Amino acid sequence: MLAALAATVAPVRAASEAPKAPSPPTAAPSEPGVFPDSVTEHVVTIDGKPIHYTARAGLITLHDQQNVPTARVFYTAYTVDGANPMTQPVTFLYNGGPGSSTMWLRMGSVGPVRVLAADGQASGPPPYRIEDNPYSLLDKSDLVFIDMPDSGFGRNMPGKERLYFGVDQDVAAFGQFIENYISQFGRWNSPKFLFGESYGTTRSAALSDYLLNHGVALNGVVLQSSILNFGLDFTSGNPIGGGDWPYVLYLPTEAATAWYHHKVANAPADLGTFVKEVDDFALGEYLDALYRGDKISASERNDVVRKLSRYLGVSPEYVRESNLRIPYTRYQSELLRPEGEVFGRLDSRYTTTTTDRASYEGPQWDPTDSSIDAPYTTAINQYLREDLKYNPPIPYRANIYGIIYGEGKSWDFAHNGQYPTNVAPDLADAMTQNPRLHVFSANGYYDFATPFFATQYTLEHLNIASSLQNNISFGFYPAGHMIYLSTPALAQYKADLARWYDSVLGR
Repeated sequence: MLAALAATVAPVRAASEAPKAPSPPTAAPSEPGVFPDSVTEHVVTIDGKPIHYTARAGLITLHDQQNVPTARVFYTAYTVDGANPMTQPVTFLYNGGPGSSTMWLRMGSVGPVRVLAADGQASGPPPYRIEDNPYSLLDKSDLVFIDMPDSGFGRNMPGKERLYFGVDQDVAAFGQFIENYISQFGRWNSPKFLFGESYGTTRSAALSDYLLNHGVALNGVVLQSSILNFGLDFTSGNPIGGGDWPYVLYLPTEAATAWYHHKVANAPADLGTFVKEVDDFALGEYLDALYRGDKISASERNDVVRKLSRYLGVSPEYVRESNLRIPYTRYQSELLRPEGEVFGRLDSRYTTTTTDRASYEGPQWDPTDSSIDAPYTTAINQYLREDLKYNPPIPYRANIYGIIYGEGKSWDFAHNGQYPTNVAPDLADAMTQNPRLHVFSANGYYDFATPFFATQYTLEHLNIASSLQNNISFGFYPAGHMIYLSTPALAQYKADLARWYDSVLGR
């Protein structure tokens, strides 16, 4: 642990670099909320090859139908020097929430730099290590990281504060941003990709159809840690029949967590083999048992109790008293109760002790958040203000949850006037109308926010032509919601994406 923490808190950049005076704020805006773009030159080495690129940090203004400004959206774009824009792909990346900036993807995943937070444990205080990213996708595509309206250094205009705080409103904002960007920088004929994480996958599925209807066809969509059909989530009430689908679709993630924490008796050494066994049980014997409800026989119940107890690493009595149904919020407290610990929702490898060991619900805070919030918030400010020389005299908003959900307000989750949100039909429409659209679904085994089995189930039930299912590729990684928190998982993820980009582009 000490070695891991020492690696995490190494000084920013090389230790031999002389301390630099803080950069002055970006020049005063000519009008409120407008700050000049900052353009800087850099080089990153990927697979032993130096890639020279230009970074642009700035704002793009959105307008309503009367051409009145509605929001200024912050972004950072990384473009490879000398590349032909007619053949060079451009990928638009964003996080989710809804309410999050794109701090996480920008500073942790496939951008040209990366902050190192501790993997599976607490990161501790600064200084944190920020380094060039050898797993960047910049060798395959230009990258444009977009902060959602009102987050990051972006701000909505007075009187338009809540204009984009809804599923369909948000899609319209990102659609307009992308059209504005490709117009401003001459990228209409470039191959185009979307890359969303978490709620960003909800956005991407709807956005793929929205853009196609506006004459912008996509080459590919990367869905990392997906939620497309909110009706399959525990928080959405009764999605189907008796509301048992979440128990089926979350079970493999619960079992993977038990495997990671060494709670599974006679567990296979290979996680993938174990997960496949649980997958088959979940959609077979377990689903049938839940379907039977109170009419299940005693012998059948005993068999299911025994198997669930082994897969989940909890006592048969607990399974029986839970009526074969253990929501992950309770499982967070139960699995590691003997150790006085709870595990994280975003990444169940992370744990924390608890001040209420008698609790039967989840922890008061997420151990994953506790570990990564400080490194990422520090890194985004250090990097944008110092390295990219974009330093406006306003705070960088890592998230705007308080703005969206404060004072009894909320996000508008209606999609095309329907609840719960389900954008799977949008993706199905886009793939059907554009049969050369390819999808890469990236999933972490230890992710309870967007469990991988629910994603797989959703994508395999799009009701598209069977030939189009061949356009969907899956990647499964020994990590949580933010796959890139694990360096070995990120390395494999990048390798998979590199092959996928080459395949989609016919390279």
